[in-house]
Amino acid sequence: MEPTHKRRKRYSGTHPKRYDEKYKELNPDLYPETIEKVIKKGSTPVGMHLSIMVHEILEFLDIQEGQIGLDCTLGYGGHTLKMLEKLNHTGHMYALDIDPIESVKTKERLLKKGYGEDAITIKNCNFKDIDQVSQEVGLFDFVLADLGVSSMQIDNPKRGFSYKKEGPLDLRLNPQMGIPASLRLKQLNKDQLEELFIQNSDEPYAKEIAKNIDSYLKSGTIITTTTQLYKIIEKSLSFLPQEERKEATKKSAARVFQALRIEVNNEFGVLLEFMEKLPTILKPGGRVAILTFHSGEDRIVKKAFKEMKNLGIYSDVSRHVIRPSQEECRINSRAKSTKMRWAIKA
Repeated sequence: MEPTHKRRKRYSGTHPKRYDEKYKELNPDLYPETIEKVIKKGSTPVGMHLSIMVHEILEFLDIQEGQIGLDCTLGYGGHTLKMLEKLNHTGHMYALDIDPIESVKTKERLLKKGYGEDAITIKNCNFKDIDQVSQEVGLFDFVLADLGVSSMQIDNPKRGFSYKKEGPLDLRLNPQMGIPASLRLKQLNKDQLEELFIQNSDEPYAKEIAKNIDSYLKSGTIITTTTQLYKIIEKSLSFLPQEERKEATKKSAARVFQALRIEVNNEFGVLLEFMEKLPTILKPGGRVAILTFHSGEDRIVKKAFKEMKNLGIYSDVSRHVIRPSQEECRINSRAKSTKMRWAIKA
């Protein structure tokens, strides 16, 4: 009996709008022309992630055949793939990712490119645990840490990372651990929320937004979705002139979601622990490059590198941040806030 042909589910309008309807972007190997078209427009195809500052990273790391490398944040695997190409099936790459959903997909993508377990070992763990990884496999010649959230996580409404799509207010990098943002909100009072929005994202309307969220929670309203939170932020800024309100709401929403994501995943605490352990996993002369995406992260990296350079732990560190080119920012708008710093082990 011949298998029945299953038709693709139809969507309304001339272009798919929902995440799960964008079947061409979600299958880049089958529709490369669509992917190219989306990227040329300056957008990131859904389900994909465009690696940032690849040239600058590879230029600094100066990868040689036979070396042992570590990508602390595997993500979509774009940086990892380029580092594997430099190794040319010699040495070995290790890669870490706390996200159990995306790391499986990336492993399959790299395998299709010809990089199996003989070339790369992927571990599902937080990059703060680099000391445990090093104890198991040894020291590294080069290390990369890209601290940004992957586009696949942002774009998928089920993960709750963006105010732009309706979804559960989750924001966990590993949805199998910890508590979602919806529950974390219930644990914080007005003053704690205000401090959180200021410390984690420099939100100028932190007081107004915190007060409004607190009022909703005290009234018994449970904020469970991204859209609910966005509407509360929008209402919190109703005192602004109408012509300013729409753009201000978008910017404040982006900052509030960022602040909550940092809180839910303890990102600053994880980064501080990582920076402290980092020199212990590098070989003498080992190189590390770190990409940060907001001022709080960059301050932590800058301070740690400077202090350890003064102690003689690093022989050299970047004196200034390195930023992506204007051309890269034009192609990939998510690159605009990126800062790269580097260090070399003494």
